[in-house]
Amino acid sequence: MKTIKELRFFIFLWLTQSFSSLGSAMTNFSLVIWLYQKSGSALTTALLTVCSYAPYVITSIFAGAISDKWNKKSIMLICDSFAAFCTIVTLILLKTNTLSVWHLYVLNAINGLMNSIQSPASDVAATLLTPEKHYQKTSGMRSFSNSLVSILTPVLATSIISLAGIDIVIAIDLITFTTAFITLLFFIKIPEIDHKSKNKETLIQSAKNGIVYLKYNKGILWMILFLSAINFVASIYDTALPAMILSKRDETALGIVSSCVGIATLFGSIIATFFPKPKSRIKVICNCLLISMSTENFLLAFGNHTFVWCIGAVLGWLFIPLMNANYDVLLRNNVPKEIQGRVYSVRNALQFFTIPVGYFLGGFLVDKIFEQFMEMTDNKLLCVLFGSGKGSGASLLFFVIGIVGVLICLIFRKIKYIHELE
Repeated sequence: MKTIKELRFFIFLWLTQSFSSLGSAMTNFSLVIWLYQKSGSALTTALLTVCSYAPYVITSIFAGAISDKWNKKSIMLICDSFAAFCTIVTLILLKTNTLSVWHLYVLNAINGLMNSIQSPASDVAATLLTPEKHYQKTSGMRSFSNSLVSILTPVLATSIISLAGIDIVIAIDLITFTTAFITLLFFIKIPEIDHKSKNKETLIQSAKNGIVYLKYNKGILWMILFLSAINFVASIYDTALPAMILSKRDETALGIVSSCVGIATLFGSIIATFFPKPKSRIKVICNCLLISMSTENFLLAFGNHTFVWCIGAVLGWLFIPLMNANYDVLLRNNVPKEIQGRVYSVRNALQFFTIPVGYFLGGFLVDKIFEQFMEMTDNKLLCVLFGSGKGSGASLLFFVIGIVGVLICLIFRKIKYIHELE
């Protein structure tokens, strides 16, 4: 009961924001289905993700300065309002049969811009609402809700679309937004940090301070670069997974494997929430990522059955929430609260810029390099290991990124600056 009392404002914020995230995720999922049915192009659909990430990465550095200088609660309310506005515009365009592909690209870019501003404000708000002794617990709770949203989104969205249409999905999104907005506006008080000494800084100067902080805190910088490299591999994985499974099996197999990913992260979030404080958070982070990189990619590469792919999905994602929780605690403990927004924004720019690059490169490698190579090769060993026909090139790519992922983990764990964070 004491823990609940200490975390009551965080819990209110967490529950309502998670509820709103579920509504937003359902809308995004539904629009992906709508766009793919309209265009029939995987690349056209993938550009939705690029449109979201491009402004997010480009503006992140300056967004943190805004977060540190302005009221966190106001930023979150304004950004949520913009997201709701975009949702309403989408609904109107749908109802009038005028929704086009370029509309979604523009709206996704606006949402990406708002997310770049809201994300550091939300991260700092979670810090301000959480006593330091509960950092790992609350990180696990946030990971748990994210996993639950990942599991529920495709199930609920597809069910509602088939029964009532995409209009109802968007209406539910607006209801969840209203609930979160009212709760944040009237029932949650987010403490503010005194920024009197910072008010004279320009936006450029404030953003520069976030970069300078990382320049002189190399442990955090190298940890961010570590995760950036992992994100690059993971985004190639995200591109290759449907290409391989849909080629070798069907949509049902892809859905089963994707569900295993969600279930694994859900249980991993529970583990992270109740996992005791480790002696070395750095070792936990490195080991979790090493297990992930050295299991799932190779099981996907060599396996030819849905059951094997499911085992790989579980092993690859079970320990990711624990890694995220310890990474989150390291940042919160090492970065002063008054500049967390700026540092988190620089982190977002450095850590996530590799994702759209990985998406594009992954698609190119599958279609133009690995699939064509496996189609032309007469090497019997490669055919035995990775199969033949469409999808075998994606299997070979999983083998390659598995090796790259393991090497990244082994190289970065040797960097002394990372261990100095302890």
